[in-house]
Amino acid sequence: MKKNRFKSLIALALVLFAGRITVYGNDKIPIKPVPKDKCIVCGMFVAKYPDWTGEIIFNDGDVLFFDGCKDLFKYYFKMKKYSPEKDMSDISAIFVTDYYDVSFIRANDAFYVIGSDVYGPMGKELIALVSEAEAEDFYNDHRGKQILRFDEISLNLIDRLD
Repeated sequence: MKKNRFKSLIALALVLFAGRITVYGNDKIPIKPVPKDKCIVCGMFVAKYPDWTGEIIFNDGDVLFFDGCKDLFKYYFKMKKYSPEKDMSDISAIFVTDYYDVSFIRANDAFYVIGSDVYGPMGKELIALVSEAEAEDFYNDHRGKQILRFDEISLNLIDRLD
């Protein structure tokens, strides 16, 4: 009995290590990038900017990292340009980093402040926050222009940040 349990634990560890994705039930949770991970949009090494990291996890286990929300959304809206073999239905989860907590939050649940006086690694940036109250505080403290939800962000808005 102990031998079978040990073999099962070893097999699970190998699967998780090989895929670099942590699984809790059927729910994928974010992982931290390693030094070799680059943003597919701009080529920056993402691990250098842990306060800004975003990631997209795909159903097949692929993970793409981004140096900020702006590049994550560029990829999201122009996925065929960067990954012709992928489409929206292949996405399992999207995570961004909360500005205050510096922890991963689900991108669909975040509140985004644009037009503030806070800049990310690539200049003007969408600032992700975990709650509406924190977004409003940030908006007021940093002269934000607008608070948006995930589905209110457009390619046109992202392009205007460059």
